[in-house]
Amino acid sequence: MTMNIQELYQIYLSHSVISTDTRACIPGSIFFCLKGESFDGNKFALQALELGAAFVVADDLSIVNPKIIIVDDALKTLQELAHYHRLQLDIPIVGITGTNGKTTTKELVNAVLKTKYKVVCTKGNLNNHIGVPLTLLSIRTDTEIAIVEMGANHVGEITDLCAIARPNYGIITNIGKAHLEGFGGVEGIIKTKKALYDSVIESKGILFVNSDDLLLLELSQGTVVEQYGTIVGKIIGEIERSEPTISVKIKFHNEVINTQLVGDYNLPNILCAIAVANYFKIDFSLIKKALHEYTPQNNRSQLIKTNYNEVFMDAYNANPSSMDVAISHFLFMDKLKKVAIVGDMKELGEFSIQEHQKIMSRFIENPQVEAYFVGPEFSKINNGNDLKTFMTSDEASAYFKNHPIRDAYILLKGSRGIKMETILPVL
Repeated sequence: MTMNIQELYQIYLSHSVISTDTRACIPGSIFFCLKGESFDGNKFALQALELGAAFVVADDLSIVNPKIIIVDDALKTLQELAHYHRLQLDIPIVGITGTNGKTTTKELVNAVLKTKYKVVCTKGNLNNHIGVPLTLLSIRTDTEIAIVEMGANHVGEITDLCAIARPNYGIITNIGKAHLEGFGGVEGIIKTKKALYDSVIESKGILFVNSDDLLLLELSQGTVVEQYGTIVGKIIGEIERSEPTISVKIKFHNEVINTQLVGDYNLPNILCAIAVANYFKIDFSLIKKALHEYTPQNNRSQLIKTNYNEVFMDAYNANPSSMDVAISHFLFMDKLKKVAIVGDMKELGEFSIQEHQKIMSRFIENPQVEAYFVGPEFSKINNGNDLKTFMTSDEASAYFKNHPIRDAYILLKGSRGIKMETILPVL
C-alpha cells in the first residue's frame, strides 16, 4: 500500500519505535528498508514482519504485503517523517556540531540537563543523515529537551540535517581540519559548520559560543549568544589541575569541578555544558555532581590503567586538529617515561602526506618521547627517520607483545579505521 507522510505519521503515533536492522527489530515497530553500498533492507522486509514489526516501509515495488508501505525512497521517507514529527514539537532542540569534541560535549550537556529534565540525546555517534532522523523519532510526548548531534564529511551536510531537525539552540564546538578530502579545504568546513548557526538564527534561537574562539564569535554575530570561555562570558573557567584528569575552576562560583576527563582541550567542552545548564536554570550543585560523575567511554579521552602502564586512550577518531591538541597535551604531561603510539588520520585526500609529516615531525623534534606509528600513511612517509612504523594495528600488537612496554604513560590515538584500541590488551 502507499500513503502520504501525514497518514504514515498517524501510524507512527501508535507504533513509535523505528527499526532499521532486523538484528535489533522490536515487535510493534515500523521497519524502514534502508539501502547502502553492501546491503539492501528491502531483502529483509518480510523477515522484519516475521520478527514482529507492525509495518514495513520499503521502496521495492515487487514486495507485496498489506503491512508493507511502498514509497519512492525509504531513506527520504524516514527523513520526511522525522521532520514532520519535529514540526509537532514545542521543545528546545539543541543542535551540536564541530570538528572535534562534539560527541564529548553532547554527552556532557546530556549529563547536566538530565539532572532536571527528561532528555532525548543522540546515541553514540549516530549523527548523520540516518542517525539524526532516528534521534528525532525517539522523542516522546514527555520529552522536555532534545540534544541532536550533527556530523558531516562533505560540504552542505549540516544544512541538510538542520532542514530535518530545525534546531532552535546551537553549539559549534570548534572548526578545524577534518575530512579535508570531502570538504576540499578549511573554507568548505567553515561554510558547512556555519549552517547550524544560520539555522538557529533563522529560528530566532540561542547560540552557545566559546568566546575564546574568534572565528566562532565572528560567525555568530547578529544574534542572541550565550558566551563561555576563559576570559569573557556568563561562564568563565580555567584549568585548576591537569593530571591525571582535569579539574576546572569556575570563576563566578569560585568552585572547582573535578572531572574524569583527560586533556586540557576538554576545558571548552566542560564550560559549554555548564553554560547550557546555567541557561536552563539548573542548580550549580547538580551541574558539579553530574560533571564529576561523568565517565568517558568509547575510547574518547579515557585514562586506563593496565597491569603495566597508564594509557591515555583517545582512539575513536583522529584528524589534524584533534591530533595536534592531543599531542600537545601529551608532551606537556610531567611523566618520566612517555610512549606515543599514533595511527593514521583518514579522509585527508591530497592533504594526507603533509598532515602526517607534520605529526611525525613533532616526535622527531621531541626525541625524549618514544614514538611508534601505525597505518599505511605513516609507513609511506617514514624515510629513514629511525622511527618504528607498522602497516596495521595487528602488526603493532604483535611487536609490543614481543617487546613489552613497562612503567610508561602511553598515548594511543588514531582514526577509527586503524583500530588502535586493539593494541590496548598488550600494553
